[in-house]
Amino acid sequence: MSGTDSDGVAPARPLSHPAYGELREVTPFASVILCENPGIMELDGTNTWILRAPGHPDCVVVDPGPRKHKKHVKKVVAAGGHVVLTLITHRHHDHIGAIGALHKRTGAPVRAKRPSLCRGARPLVDREVIKAAGLRITVLDTPGHTGDSTSFLVECDGKRAMITGDTILGSGTTVLDPRDGGLRDYLNSLNRLIVEGSGPMESATALLPGHGPDHPDLVPVARYYKQHREERIDQIRAVLDEMGVSPRDAKPMKIVRRVYSDVDKTLWPAARMSVKAQLEYLRSE
Repeated sequence: MSGTDSDGVAPARPLSHPAYGELREVTPFASVILCENPGIMELDGTNTWILRAPGHPDCVVVDPGPRKHKKHVKKVVAAGGHVVLTLITHRHHDHIGAIGALHKRTGAPVRAKRPSLCRGARPLVDREVIKAAGLRITVLDTPGHTGDSTSFLVECDGKRAMITGDTILGSGTTVLDPRDGGLRDYLNSLNRLIVEGSGPMESATALLPGHGPDHPDLVPVARYYKQHREERIDQIRAVLDEMGVSPRDAKPMKIVRRVYSDVDKTLWPAARMSVKAQLEYLRSE
């Protein structure tokens, strides 16, 4: 069997994550451009999703990316073509920093859970259905990572995908921002994603995360996330018992040193954020 096509030219290999600055098709109706802003919190960088039904002239952009990445915005506009709507998964700067630049270039309305992030449109409402670019997009409140975290169930021709922002990542686990995130909300959101992602038995719901690689099936990843959080809570309970300290009096960094001893210390500040949210959860039990 030949490794070339009929013209004797080797076919181009399909792109795989990470592919900085390239439009990479993930499903027939969802493609991604990865911004080159890697970091401890951003993994390989921020995924900007471009959604459209096959052959449709319009597109929807999800999470335009951080500020000061002009090339990224230019590539999103060039790849997207006629942008009719921008959607935002949550308030963190690496997802919203380029809102102004994209809105200026396209004039497309911007919708988010937070009114302050919207441009020329009203805030998103849980369970509302948006019909744009030949797609059906259902808005799902999934707080926990932040208070405004939102996921989008995208449906096209019987196929489904879930854009999860930072609620579920493509690798590793996410941080709970104690400023407005919380573990109780987060566990409820994971349960919701499991239910909404189950869908028809014959077709899995693809996972399209805000960072990291995509996955063909959301549900196993969401179940792993739930199990991981429950295990961490059990570990923190055990450490609190060993230390003879209540959740109200515990110092988050002392918990991090015990529970996250197997994690790179550069990640401890992020772990501390999650521990603060976990302690708040235990205080309310």
